[in-house]
Amino acid sequence: MEALYDKFQTHLTLTEIAARLGIAILFGGLVGLNREWLHKPAGLRTHILVALASATFAVLARELFLDAVDEGGRPDPVRVVEAVVTGVAFLGAGTIIQQSGSVEGMTTGASIWLAGAIGAASGSGHYVVAAMCTIMGLVVLILVNELEHRVIRPLSKRTPGGRHALERKRRREEAHGTDSAKSNFPLKPKK
Repeated sequence: MEALYDKFQTHLTLTEIAARLGIAILFGGLVGLNREWLHKPAGLRTHILVALASATFAVLARELFLDAVDEGGRPDPVRVVEAVVTGVAFLGAGTIIQQSGSVEGMTTGASIWLAGAIGAASGSGHYVVAAMCTIMGLVVLILVNELEHRVIRPLSKRTPGGRHALERKRRREEAHGTDSAKSNFPLKPKK
């Protein structure tokens, strides 16, 4: 019976583990909410699950590290972070699609990677890093998107290369029946 009891012992308290995983869910969900609002392929649930899984791996890395220290071993928790980065990058790459000479889904892929970093920071107990990463990520996803739509793209129409790129994009949108030029700011969902 004692061996079974030992399996449920952790170095962190259950409250601390729950807080780390909960913060990962909250912050990963904030990034996912932005992607969900814009009807992107990886939305709220995907970002929450990536952040939660990354946080779980980070908590597990800490537990394994402390177990190894207790047993006199030489632990290497960085390997777990490397595995998380690789796995999350694989998921992000899966959202990137190349069709008709253009690449779609780069921002969604990057936001999945961001959710992994938020989860790893939360899971390792670095809440301030997780919060700053979430805030800065949302600034990029929301405000820089508006900057692109309101300033950069209108200015690019003035150059020959920009006009040709916009013409190719217009033809693609007509062929697929979409119009991505419309802004969704501040909180206007696509119809």
